[in-house]
Amino acid sequence: MTATTKVVQPLDAFFSAPIRKDGAFPTYLELSGSAELLGTRRAVKVAGTLDGHPFEATLMPSGAGPHWLPLRAALCTAIGKADAGEQVTVHLQQRFS
Repeated sequence: MTATTKVVQPLDAFFSAPIRKDGAFPTYLELSGSAELLGTRRAVKVAGTLDGHPFEATLMPSGAGPHWLPLRAALCTAIGKADAGEQVTVHLQQRFS
């Protein structure tokens, strides 16, 4: 296996979380229960959908338990949501790390 080969593990996990606007990232979601689901509190690369729109991102450890999913401006535009408190449905479908 080369360094560019992605090891893909299937996932089928749903989260619903409000957009947050403080902390280490300007806009993010906190995925409660993610550390238990993924078996780690480290950064994890994933793919799935946000409100039905495909995405790939790195879930970042919060230090206290759940992972944070940083929301880039392009993702906010795609889902039509960017305000703190707006609910977003996350479907994790693949894990790359």
